[in-house]
Amino acid sequence: MSSAALRRNAPAAEFAPAEAPARRAHGLAVKMAGLSKSFGDNPVLTAVDLQVYPGQFVAIVGRSGCGKSTLLRLLLGLEQPSAGRFAFEDAGQRADNPGVARVMFQEPRLLPWASVIANVEVGLGRGRNIAGARERALATLRAVELEDKRDSWPAVLSGGQKQRVALARALVSRPRFLALDEPLGALDALTRIAMQRLLERVWLDQEFTALLVTHDVAEAVTLADRVVMIEHGAVALDLRIDLPRPRQRGSAEVAALEGRILEKLFAGAEKIKSAR
Repeated sequence: MSSAALRRNAPAAEFAPAEAPARRAHGLAVKMAGLSKSFGDNPVLTAVDLQVYPGQFVAIVGRSGCGKSTLLRLLLGLEQPSAGRFAFEDAGQRADNPGVARVMFQEPRLLPWASVIANVEVGLGRGRNIAGARERALATLRAVELEDKRDSWPAVLSGGQKQRVALARALVSRPRFLALDEPLGALDALTRIAMQRLLERVWLDQEFTALLVTHDVAEAVTLADRVVMIEHGAVALDLRIDLPRPRQRGSAEVAALEGRILEKLFAGAEKIKSAR
C-alpha cells in the first residue's frame, strides 16, 4: 500500500507534522516524493512521501528490515533510488549543493592509530590543513565534554567516550543535516541516557536538521519533534511530539506517546503474522 493510501485510511491525527521554529535557520529542509528502493526483486522502500523542516529532529522507527537505514543511505547519496525523488531545500529554494551533511553510525569507526583530536579532525576533510582547524576540533571536543581526552588513543576510551568522539567528528564541520543510524544502540542504559541528553543539547545549540533511526521508542519520543514509522516500505505514522524540553522519562505524557507508537508497531506485526 502506498503512503498516500495509508494517509487516506489513517486518522488525521496520525499525520500531524509540525514545522520547526524559524530560529533554526541553520538546518536544511528535506522533501521526499515517491521515494522507492529495491534490491533486485526485493522492494525495501515503496513510495515514501515525507517532508522534514529546517532544524527539525525527526526519529524514524519500525521493525527490522523495514527500510529505515536504507532511507538514510539514499539521502546521503550512498544508495541510488529506484524511483521517486528527494531534494534538500534552503529557505524554500532547492539546494543542489546541500552543503555539509554528516552521518553517525552505531559503531564509532575511529582510526585506532590516531589520537582523539586527530580522529575529530578527520571530519574536516580537506579543511584539516587550514588555519584554525585544530582550534575548531578542540572546541567541538569541548562541546561533547571530551577536551581532556584530546591526546588519548581510542583503545583506552569507554564505549560512551568513543561515541562522543564519533559525534564530535560528525559535528566539527558544522553540518546542516545530520543522519544518525542507531548511534546509541550498543551503549549501556545509563550511558545511552547521558548521550541522548548530550545529543539534544548539541542539536539545540547548533540547530542542524537531524534524522535519527532507532529501535528504541522511548529514545524517539525523548529526542524528536516528530516520530515517523515506516511499514511495508512507506510512512504509516507521522506523529508530532509536542512536549516541552527536556522531557522527563516515565512521565504520563511521554508514556502515552510511547504507548501509541508501540500499539501501531504491534498492530503491524500482527497483520504480517495473519497474512502468512
